[in-house]
Amino acid sequence: MIVAFWMSSAWAGEVTLWHAWRGEEKVALDQAVGTWNTAHPDTTVLPVFVPYEGLAQKIDAAVPHGNGPDLFVFAHERVADWATGGIVRAVEPDAGTLPVGVEALTWDGKVWGWPLAAKSLALFRNTTLVPTAPTTTDELVSVGRVQTHDDHYGLAWETASAYQVAPWMHGFGGGVFAGDHVALDRPENGLAFAFVQELGKLGPADPNGALVTQLFNEGRAAMVVNGPWFLGEIDAKVPYAVSPLPTVSATGKPAAPYVTVEALYLARDNPDAAAFAAWFAGAEGAKVRQDVGRQVVARTDMPPRLADGTCVDAVTGADCRTPDPVAQAFRAQLEAGVPMPTRPEMARTWEPLARALRRLSRGATSPEAAAAEAQTDYTIVSRPAPDPAAPTPWLIGLGVVAVGALAWVFREARKVPLRPWVWVLPWILPAFAAMTLLVMVPFVVGATVAFFETDGRTWSFVGLAHFWDILLARDFPITSPLSFWSTLVVTVGWTVANLVLHVGIGVALAMLLREPWVKMRGVFRAALILPWAVPSYITALIWKGMFHRQFGMINAILVAVGAEPVSWFGSFATAFAANLTTNTWLGFPFMMVVTLGALSSIPRELEEAAEVDGAGWWDRFRHVTLPLLKPALLPATILGSVWTFNQFNVIYLVSAGEPDGSTDILVSQAYRWAFTRGHRYGYAAAYALLIFGVLVLYGRIANRLAGKKVV
Repeated sequence: MIVAFWMSSAWAGEVTLWHAWRGEEKVALDQAVGTWNTAHPDTTVLPVFVPYEGLAQKIDAAVPHGNGPDLFVFAHERVADWATGGIVRAVEPDAGTLPVGVEALTWDGKVWGWPLAAKSLALFRNTTLVPTAPTTTDELVSVGRVQTHDDHYGLAWETASAYQVAPWMHGFGGGVFAGDHVALDRPENGLAFAFVQELGKLGPADPNGALVTQLFNEGRAAMVVNGPWFLGEIDAKVPYAVSPLPTVSATGKPAAPYVTVEALYLARDNPDAAAFAAWFAGAEGAKVRQDVGRQVVARTDMPPRLADGTCVDAVTGADCRTPDPVAQAFRAQLEAGVPMPTRPEMARTWEPLARALRRLSRGATSPEAAAAEAQTDYTIVSRPAPDPAAPTPWLIGLGVVAVGALAWVFREARKVPLRPWVWVLPWILPAFAAMTLLVMVPFVVGATVAFFETDGRTWSFVGLAHFWDILLARDFPITSPLSFWSTLVVTVGWTVANLVLHVGIGVALAMLLREPWVKMRGVFRAALILPWAVPSYITALIWKGMFHRQFGMINAILVAVGAEPVSWFGSFATAFAANLTTNTWLGFPFMMVVTLGALSSIPRELEEAAEVDGAGWWDRFRHVTLPLLKPALLPATILGSVWTFNQFNVIYLVSAGEPDGSTDILVSQAYRWAFTRGHRYGYAAAYALLIFGVLVLYGRIANRLAGKKVV
């Protein structure tokens, strides 16, 4: 499986297909592949599941080098990027293909994939609470207000999601693009944001996908805005219906969600792969995907999927089931949808829009200001690439350094007698090779990327431009959360605060658990190690839920004791405290275990002698126990500080950098520059190299201080 995952088809007639489908869609794919393989014994289609989160990156890494799949399934949003980069081949869908699917996959006058399914948002409603679908936004708000009371909500949806806000932007006459340029600050978008703010009053605070699903399944959300993927999450006991989003009363235009077309792409010229793709996207394959996978297939010659159940006409034997109303609703919604733009600029708008919407949802800005701030953020993350630099001086300098390094190695090697090493080399060679391939080579490659402007395919040498841009904060004020120096201050504060708590709590618990009067010490030790044993991302998600403004356990406790609930991610101080609490929970067990191990080697007689001499507990700890703990505790502290300095999981999963990126640390900023701000890999690599430099400097200083203190 691993070989099939990474390598191209090694045998004639084998077609490798990468996909990220789950559940019913995966069942439909497997059934269709089985049918094809049975009918075509000379061709074997091999479907390989790849998690959606990493699918695009793996395609970008594998296909240009002749590896990877023959076919892959992905949304149409990266068509322009992949077509320009030679990742996909132009194809010719048949006449039965849905026009919106062909339009979405067209770039530079050619079609670059076979449309499979079209997906968009629609309005789900609990038919017990809302029996009739609202047709206008005035009706939607009116019905929602009636259903909003106590802990019940009229409309639940992800109000800070740019994708879910897009229907209202289009309905008010706005959107991302105005002609050929990005215009997020259009007045129409400000009107849409004002309407979104009004709709937010009908739902819970800080909604996310899991919360929306829970509220709908518990009957506490009368209506939900979601897509066809939501169908598999609805509890069977919930009576529901789906209808198109309503018309915007202020403009008379329909709320137009983005239409995402999932397509089958041809990654290399393979006739067998092209034949299967045409069949799978055609009428026969579409029927399987529609009936088994419950997809809204991108075909004009396919009647809507029939409702579940058996119904056969007694006279003719014909199927007398009626068309599935859910499938009909999604098909109707497609007619008012807007194909997701495939222009490269689109990918850079998601984060600026999301940041503006989060500020809007917590009341930190006005709708008009949110639209203007989104445009400003977009301008920052989409700045032009640095001017290319002449590589010749750099190559000469690199050659001089390489010659000097080889001369130094040769000179030092002559000082070492070789005969004693003859028998040692075979034993250390495997470790040396592993370190070279797994550590040194990736490091050198990553460091090299920092000197280039690249999106992974096109490369332009820019020298030190990225480093100067970062260190001089050329694109934003030095106090901005996007600034390297501002983020460095936060990172250092984050590291110091965590170390104080990790070491303080860990040592205190270890001192307590060594006392013989503490009963069940083994049980307590095992229980206190559990936070360290649980995967950090699981712990981070649990704590994030506990810090939820409306449904979190922390605020529930505060309310129970008469205090006011806190919007934990609404200010820097509270968001930082939430991150700190989570990471303290994760970090103190390590220090406790290290301290317990060191304490076991300290004779109790030394402390007893100090006690006889009249020393109190604090003096005994400070002058006897602590000096003997330092040889073990100082290296652990240095190691823990490096871990904490780069603690990506907690920052990314708990606060997500909120508010406005102010709680991001250096490593999470580097991640965002690489993957959410237009794939600026060179800039992100420079960021990473600066982080490495900071840690090297810190390590040198810390080791010297630790050595002096231990001695």
